[in-house]
Amino acid sequence: MLLLLSFFDVLSVFASLILILLLDACTLKAVYFFGVLTSLSTPCKKAKWLSGEALQIAVKRREAKSKGEKERYKHLNAEFQRIARRDKKAFLSDQCKEIEENNRMGKTRDLFKNIRDTKGTFHAKMGSIKDRNGMDLTEAEDIKKRWQEYTEELYKKYLHNQDNDDGVITHLEPDILECEVKWALESITTNKASGGDGIPVELFQILKDDAVKVLHSVCQQIWKTQQWPQDWTRSVFIPIPKKGNAKECSNYHTIALISHASKVMLKILQARLQQYVNRELPDVQAGFRKGSGTRDQIANIRWIMEKAREFQKNIYFCFIDYAKFFDCVDHNKLWKNLKEMGIPDHLTCLLRNLYAGQEATDRTGHGTTDWFQIGKGVRHGCILSPCLFNLYAEYIMRNAGLDEAQAGTKIARRNINNLRYADDTTLMAESEEN
Repeated sequence: MLLLLSFFDVLSVFASLILILLLDACTLKAVYFFGVLTSLSTPCKKAKWLSGEALQIAVKRREAKSKGEKERYKHLNAEFQRIARRDKKAFLSDQCKEIEENNRMGKTRDLFKNIRDTKGTFHAKMGSIKDRNGMDLTEAEDIKKRWQEYTEELYKKYLHNQDNDDGVITHLEPDILECEVKWALESITTNKASGGDGIPVELFQILKDDAVKVLHSVCQQIWKTQQWPQDWTRSVFIPIPKKGNAKECSNYHTIALISHASKVMLKILQARLQQYVNRELPDVQAGFRKGSGTRDQIANIRWIMEKAREFQKNIYFCFIDYAKFFDCVDHNKLWKNLKEMGIPDHLTCLLRNLYAGQEATDRTGHGTTDWFQIGKGVRHGCILSPCLFNLYAEYIMRNAGLDEAQAGTKIARRNINNLRYADDTTLMAESEEN
């Protein structure tokens, strides 16, 4: 474990030092060093729409004020206000044209960036929340403690769970190749917030082959020992208001920030798992699968309804939505399910050890909480979570006994009794009793 952590320490130092070198080469104005953004210059604040003509008049106005020339200052101030209004109107007109063009071209990132630049960014403030007894909490420390209490309880390990596995596998799958690391690194989405280590993915992509070699060494070490660096198992939770009363913790949706470096290993692991996932999942499951989505299932339901009406048959639908299903996955049942589905022990062990070492912290408007353990649920923000969740949902459906021989509706000589998108399940039958 000490050797593995030294690998990751080398990676962090290596990334930070290279970024400092890039400062001189690219004349950057800020340095991202070990997760801390330090400004090197503080430019004079001015409205972004002001033209050079307006700025020149502003300088003359300042001189007139300093010399006590009241009439000249009054005249220049009126002229400045007139030109500033003209410049602002022209700026907003250009912004609107650019927004319309980005919308027409489907450039959503540029579209929303222009909208934010035009109207400003809204920052939701978490004023107060309620404790478990319904009392309002307003002090920063009390709010932080409440968030940690709520999240710890949400992800608390089931009491009956006793994982007796030693976590070490001797029969290993084929080693990770450098080309896999390069592919994984290039496929990671950019312009995403950094995890707890503060290292942006763009840094690794700029370093190219040098980053690939370092990451390959770390990933190969994890592959052999099945032990993960601590930073790679940590998540930063950010609560975002979702619905209802914003004072209730349960009405928040949580997003998670994880290390970008860990995503390289996770993508490789996902690629190794994908063949088994495709083999086990039925075609009625459209969630998190390439080439399918919610529109396919909506179209299927509509087609079934139209055919039932055409042939004068009754059709009954039961729509099921599980509450916080992602957060309730039992880890031991998940590993048991993977074994029954024929997932190699080596891959299962890697997943088990990743989940066994999970830690998280809540980042609120009042600061971050202490680190706490995660005992259940699939990882938020993790590349592997969708396919693991699909396998777990399939495990539930198989144990529910919903095979094709049971009640449903006959379509092309095949009995269909359910359609799924992740945890959203639709049961169907030709009679209310069924």
